[in-house]
Amino acid sequence: MNFKTLLYEVKDRKAYITLNRPEVLNAIDLDMPREIEEAVRFANSDSNVHVIVLSGNGKAFCSGYDLKAFAEAGLGTQKSVWDPMLDFQFMKQNTDQFSSLFKSLKPTICKVHGFAVAGGSDIALCCDLVIVSKQAKIGYMPARVWGTPTTAMWALRVGLEKAKAMLFTGDVIDGQQAKDWGLVLDAVDDDLLNQKIEELAERIAGVPINQLIMQKLVLNQMAENLGINTMQSMATVFDGISRHTPEGRWFQKYASENGFHEAVKWRDSGKWIPDESN
Repeated sequence: MNFKTLLYEVKDRKAYITLNRPEVLNAIDLDMPREIEEAVRFANSDSNVHVIVLSGNGKAFCSGYDLKAFAEAGLGTQKSVWDPMLDFQFMKQNTDQFSSLFKSLKPTICKVHGFAVAGGSDIALCCDLVIVSKQAKIGYMPARVWGTPTTAMWALRVGLEKAKAMLFTGDVIDGQQAKDWGLVLDAVDDDLLNQKIEELAERIAGVPINQLIMQKLVLNQMAENLGINTMQSMATVFDGISRHTPEGRWFQKYASENGFHEAVKWRDSGKWIPDESN
């Protein structure tokens, strides 16, 4: 398979999907969500694959959506007349494609180093099991302005109060705190991350595929009973709204005039976001 944004390899019953835009910290472009879904589907159809391992090339797992295109250049921001269903169709498609990792019949493991932030955290938290570097940073900074986590995995993993703490502030936490909160399965030192991932993947790879599928279908039913599909639909609508509020439009305008780095710097500093409706 020829991918633009990732690498795909199968070895010893394990499919390795590697995000491969290291020059931009594996930022999400228009192709990446679809290619993740295609790679997951390919692994599920391969009888030689028992487990899927997702990681990122370079210095980080994923830094979120490519804000040079989306914020600075205005991709995804509509003109003054806003059609919410255009946003919904676009983001729901991306959310469903990220969620292919959760819905995959075969177990998915995510290896996180560097950053798994904003949309990158959506991708990572859709995996069944997440192992991170203790030094990694995880969070959803666009919760301050211009976004909501459309996969809605935060509360499912850490509970209501901690999810509120993360999304009311947009703060990031390190890998060790993510483990302590129960957001991820484990956190290890950088030099042990590959070994820990391989040990877990190898252990799972020894289980028959039919057993793995049955366990996953039963356990995922809990998330469906808790309303994960409804939560994702609501979050996807709100994500589009958040980019077209007065503050959201200010963020995109500021990014277009000053560069997305400056817009992100303002957002993450805690300074008040100007209300463009005044």
